[in-house]
Amino acid sequence: MKKVLIDCDVGVDDALALILAFHSDELEVKAVTGVNGNVPLEQVFENIQKVLCLIRPQDKPLIAKGADQPLKGNPIHAHSVHGKDGLGGAKIDIKEGEEWWRFSFGPADELMTEMACQSPDEMTLIATGPLTNLALAIQRDREGMRKLKEIVIMGGAVRTKGNVTPHAEFNIFSDPLAAKIVLDSELPITLVPLDVTHRVFLTPQWIEERLTPIHNSFSQFVIEVIGYDIIAHRFLRDSDFIYLHDPLAVAVVIDPTLVRTEPLSLDVNTHEGEQYGHMTEVSGKSKIDVCLEVDAERFLDLFLSRLR
Repeated sequence: MKKVLIDCDVGVDDALALILAFHSDELEVKAVTGVNGNVPLEQVFENIQKVLCLIRPQDKPLIAKGADQPLKGNPIHAHSVHGKDGLGGAKIDIKEGEEWWRFSFGPADELMTEMACQSPDEMTLIATGPLTNLALAIQRDREGMRKLKEIVIMGGAVRTKGNVTPHAEFNIFSDPLAAKIVLDSELPITLVPLDVTHRVFLTPQWIEERLTPIHNSFSQFVIEVIGYDIIAHRFLRDSDFIYLHDPLAVAVVIDPTLVRTEPLSLDVNTHEGEQYGHMTEVSGKSKIDVCLEVDAERFLDLFLSRLR
């Protein structure tokens, strides 16, 4: 089992990524940390607890709050995609006195460095939100963070268009300075960008033929959180499909053979303007493994199997 820490900004696909991680015997989720992103930090932290109430993990993970704003600039959110509450209005109750987690007393970046040092060369950090917490952890204890086995990041658009501007992906656009610090850190990084996540998505046909028949609390939650109307056979948010960005990052840790990677040197534009948050290929810098191809069908099979 791989020990993992998941740093997230729980919106719809982060929630699905958490379910996939906790339902995979290949992973041992030791901690979940929250960062401002899809929704404000307080909502992110509440959503972490809501999803854990759904999952009910036997081994309760540590949870910690992280940064409530980017290193530079003002916070942005994605309510139009994830709903006001970040979970598309899906109903999950947090029952008083029933906690499926343990609170960490320190901030997220402190927990990251502590866990890296406690389990040298064993801990994988999966980042599915803006990279603010990770950048703060590197600034706090760079040598300690070098003890991570690997870092898998969902973010960026390398050889494709962005999703928040023509040039930038949301997680990177939310805090380009943090992303630059992380990419320049020379830590062992695998990047899971839009180049591959835009190839993995749920369609109405897939939902009705393969997801609905599972008929358990997790399949029902997926249908509710993604906003799919079974009766009308369409998505409520006026879309033809739903991307599984963050679950793919988790799947890459479960089974690296799902993707083909290429070592690339990348830089992030941190200057205000049209190119803000744009990720570009450069030379003369340390390289990271960038996912450029994915076996989408095999990934969807994996995702579906872990909902059963």
